[in-house]
Amino acid sequence: MARKSIDKETRRKIYDARNMIDKLMKNDGNEAETRRRVERIFEKVMGYDAFEHLSRERAIRGAGETEHVDFAVQLKQGDEAEPIIMVELKRVGVDLAKKHLKQVSSYAIDSGCEWVLLTNGREWKLYHVEFGQPPKTKLIEQWNLMNDDVADLVAKFEIIGYKSVKRKSLQKVWEKATVLSPTSLLTAIASQDSLRILCRVLRKNTGVMIDHEDLLKGIQKLLNETSAIELSKIKVDFAPKKRKKAKIEKSSQPEKSSMASNHQSKDIPQDETKIAE
Repeated sequence: MARKSIDKETRRKIYDARNMIDKLMKNDGNEAETRRRVERIFEKVMGYDAFEHLSRERAIRGAGETEHVDFAVQLKQGDEAEPIIMVELKRVGVDLAKKHLKQVSSYAIDSGCEWVLLTNGREWKLYHVEFGQPPKTKLIEQWNLMNDDVADLVAKFEIIGYKSVKRKSLQKVWEKATVLSPTSLLTAIASQDSLRILCRVLRKNTGVMIDHEDLLKGIQKLLNETSAIELSKIKVDFAPKKRKKAKIEKSSQPEKSSMASNHQSKDIPQDETKIAE
């Protein structure tokens, strides 16, 4: 698949953002300084208006005391505007940890917000919150501004960019992530149709016939422990599919005897002989 070409202006914005965070890292910038740089990335790289689309210290009213998220991404101004992404910001020198995710996830759940972004300017992690009993937070994308390829960075920042959020493209991102989840992929691989095709390919390549159950055991050995356990939970039907019996249509007229056919072919020229149906 051909990679999308990156124009000079977009490439320059990524390098400027990288240099800005690199200098901040060398100076051991505090959280307030990190916030200002991150807001500039939201503006320059992702196309937001910091005053209109980034709600700083937004109040979150949950079951306990009122808390404040670092800032929320929204398409309209005002406290009543729907938050699209809850952003938890950490100082540039602090590595992102699970405790940081737990904090911002609780803010998102209390606000009914499906998306969470955790960043320190260097690392960026995008999560989706699935509201259930209990709610689940799943990592969807992650990238490193300092180390990742420029083309990859452009694609990742575009996911949460202003134009994408305005087009409600985050829903498509979640749908794609769901389809490509380990459970979804393993269920597809363990289906009768997939196993049948794989057995056919293996027989063509090696000349050896194996059954579906042995093939599934072989696939399970290729997986890591977590994936193998997930595969073992999937119910697989090894019963062969019943082949439909071909319907035999009986002719409404009796067949002519071979003697009659021979007699007819003698009277009719060879190129005009018709085959009786």
